[in-house]
Amino acid sequence: MPKGYWMVHVTVKDPERYKDYVAANKAPLEKYGAKFIVRGGNYEVVKGASRERHVVLEFPSFAAAKECFFSPEYQAALAIFKTCAESDVVIVEGAP
Repeated sequence: MPKGYWMVHVTVKDPERYKDYVAANKAPLEKYGAKFIVRGGNYEVVKGASRERHVVLEFPSFAAAKECFFSPEYQAALAIFKTCAESDVVIVEGAP
C-alpha cells in the first residue's frame, strides 16, 4: 500500500505562538504514524511562488494522512495554527 504525505508550505506570523501549535500537533501526528521527511531547512525557489517554511510528513497510508488532518485532535492544533501562521497543504498518495 502506498504511503501518504502532507506537503505543507508555511508562513509563520508569530513564532512564539507557533511553538504552541507544534506542541499541540505532537500527539495527533504520533497517533497517526507521521514521520517528518522535511522540516524547514535551506531551500531555493527555482520556479514559481513560495512560502518561508516547507514541511513534508510521511504517513503509513493516504487514508492515515487524511484521517490525521481531519481528526479532532489535529483540528484543535490547527485552531492554534490559524492564530499564528498561514499555509498551503496538499495530501498526496505516494508512488507504489
